[in-house]
Amino acid sequence: MMHLRTARRLGVAIVAALSLSACVTKGDLDAINTRLDAIDARVQSAAASAESANQNAQRANQRLDTIEGRVQALETQPARRPRG
Repeated sequence: MMHLRTARRLGVAIVAALSLSACVTKGDLDAINTRLDAIDARVQSAAASAESANQNAQRANQRLDTIEGRVQALETQPARRPRG
């Protein structure tokens, strides 16, 4: 999300700078907007990937907690005597 804000601010700054120079054409604005849309799409994709990775990590931690409980239960059981 932080990258999205940065990209938007950068886009606004570019548009403002070009507007002040009085050399902006509709084609320039279209190019800038196209570039901003591409950046926005990449940022959204990265955010979705990060969220997916976070969910996978949470599931892995839950499995680890389950296994850890089992290991502790086995470690606290009294030792078995050998047969025979």
